[in-house]
Amino acid sequence: MTQPRDAAPGRLTGSPTWTQWALIALLSVGLAVPFHLAGIPAAFLVGPLLAGILVSTNGGNVRVPALPFLIGQSVVGSMIAHSIDADIVRTFLDGWPLFLGTVASILVFSSIVGWVMTRLQILPGTTAVWGTSPGAATPMMLMAGEFGDDARYVAFMQYLRVVFVAITAAVISGFWLNPHAGPAPSRPLIHPLDWLAFGETMAIAIAAALLGRRLKIPGGGFLVPLVVGTVMQVSGLVRIELPEPLLVVSYAMLGISVGLSFTRTVVIHALRAFVPIAASTVALISFCGGLAYILHRTLGIDPLSAYLATSPGGLDSVGIIAASAKVDVPFVMALQTFRLFVVLAVGPTIARLIARATARRTT
Repeated sequence: MTQPRDAAPGRLTGSPTWTQWALIALLSVGLAVPFHLAGIPAAFLVGPLLAGILVSTNGGNVRVPALPFLIGQSVVGSMIAHSIDADIVRTFLDGWPLFLGTVASILVFSSIVGWVMTRLQILPGTTAVWGTSPGAATPMMLMAGEFGDDARYVAFMQYLRVVFVAITAAVISGFWLNPHAGPAPSRPLIHPLDWLAFGETMAIAIAAALLGRRLKIPGGGFLVPLVVGTVMQVSGLVRIELPEPLLVVSYAMLGISVGLSFTRTVVIHALRAFVPIAASTVALISFCGGLAYILHRTLGIDPLSAYLATSPGGLDSVGIIAASAKVDVPFVMALQTFRLFVVLAVGPTIARLIARATARRTT
């Protein structure tokens, strides 16, 4: 995910490494904890990401070492694998034509939006294609960097949409369709740990991540642990066990790594492009809302389940909201999970096709 730097001198220029890391730690905690308490999704990633941006744009030059970053990728991939169980697989198998049609529609629309933004050169290269990919914020950010696009802009687009989607979904579930649902339950940071299952989880995750890196699979540090963990958990071979503090640290590693790659030039460009990026986000959310309405009217799926299932937010944030509302959780998570795998499978191909088409039109 290394990006070319255009750093300008700042207050931290020439500061010792330990001073910069101490500041990053303080800022990460100071931002993430209030975000978490306020119910902002992916708070422990967004807070450190902002901390990294603040340090980098003020002359900082530290970087997250390769091994901790790879372990962070493997843990996040395993975390998503943990959310996929046999009920979700059965729900998908029972209704796969519906899922396929819905996901294909969302993917086509998001690709059109990405193509338009690429043609208008709102963001460099095919960055907009990765940024508009629905419901896969962290993996799209990781894969874009490995494919040579600018992960910084992808992070800006993806997490802006995560916030938009989470707010919209929370408003719908809390004030319109289910006003008495109450706040989403949160897992405690410290809970009893099955050390044997945890050891197996980490051994599989790290081995899979190293295999993905050795085979030079784009995003392999994330994708291979996700696929291997899913297969092994659904088949009953292992039970994925990850303590909450490790998830927090892993999210922080990924957020800090992306944040430290930002520069003043990138921040200024992203803010200048805020209006078209926000417009593309609203367009994608509205399109998915239209699909939810069709599912509700034609198949009788309750409105909130349909909205959460089609919503282009992150799998984790949608799952939290779904768990606190009276919805069909297996249906919601099956559609969200299937879309995640489809986006991961075809996202790189779509990005390359759009890049080639755009290059032909501009030559």
